Parts: sequence; C-alpha cells; structure tokens
Amino acid sequence: MKSILFLTIVLFFVISPTHAQLPLSDATGFINRLNIQTSGQVFEIKLVSNFDLTDYRFEKDQKQLILYLDSGLENNLGEIIVPKNLLTGNFTFYLNDQEFFPKIQSNDKINFITLNFTGLGTNVVKISSTEYLSGLDEIIQIDDDIPVEPFYDTYIAENSFDNYLMWIIVGGVAIIVVFTVMKFVKNKN
Repeated sequence: MKSILFLTIVLFFVISPTHAQLPLSDATGFINRLNIQTSGQVFEIKLVSNFDLTDYRFEKDQKQLILYLDSGLENNLGEIIVPKNLLTGNFTFYLNDQEFFPKIQSNDKINFITLNFTGLGTNVVKISSTEYLSGLDEIIQIDDDIPVEPFYDTYIAENSFDNYLMWIIVGGVAIIVVFTVMKFVKNKN
C-alpha cells in the first residue's frame, strides 16, 4: 500500500510541470470571440490572451479594429486570429497611440498576430490594414474543430487545465488498479 501511495505522489509531480510549458492558447483563461458584422457578412476574430478584452470596435471606413483591454499584469501576451477576407495587406499597429510591431504570420485564410507588450491597467490597441473585404466569394469562418495551419498547431482549449487534471486522476487510478492486481496475484501465488 505504501508503494501505491508513493507512486501516486511521484506521478503528480511528474505530470504537473508539463502544464507550465503549454502554448499561450492552452494555458490562459481569456478567450474572446469577436463577431464583426459588416457589409452583410459576419466574420469571427479570436483573441486568446492573459489580459481582459473590455470592448471592441470595428471601423470599416478606416479598415481598423480597435481593442480596449484591461490588464492586471505588467507583461501582456495575446494571440489574434483575423480572417484574411476581412482585413489583410499591410498592417499598422498602435498601442495607446504609439506605433508598435507585433509578430504577424499568415496563410491563405488567416492573419495570426502575436501581441507582446508591457503596461498594467487599461490599454487600447488599434489594428489597421490596407485591404478590407477581399475574396468575399470564399468567406471562411474559423471553426473550433479545425486547427489553423501551418504555424498554429494546437487547438484553442478552453478547459485545458480540467483536461490535464482528468488525465492525472485517470492515470493515478490506473496505476493503483495495476499495482493492486499485481499484489493480489503475487499473494495468491
């Protein structure tokens, strides 16, 4: 019985640290889906971040998305998925009216923007592009069941901690059952 308890404790410390190495999209608690309605179409923008989105506004004439953010952390990190048929081309970014340069990756369907900035409290991010509503005959909503490729190789998991906790419990129970059966078979012989 002591060996079962020891193995369960060891299993907890072996599996738990992997949670800290997850990508941002799996490890954060703030996932926002912004439905942008413009020109009779609806586009979904996803924001995964360690800060809170308090409001947003889309200005089609300026080809601009404005995000109003509130952060309790000094170092802020966020990932935004913008459909290319909504906004594309050359992007310009402003954080509190100061230009900044986040990392942008694109494929044929989306622009994937990684925001990394400092600033505790309220912040305003303005994302402007040179092209608006391109390729309307092929509007593609980003679906939760489809991973975005090639650079966004994980699903956005809203309950990832619960999934890890479940696997820890299932693994612990499986180990206890295996050791109990082995002990029973050993004592029977």
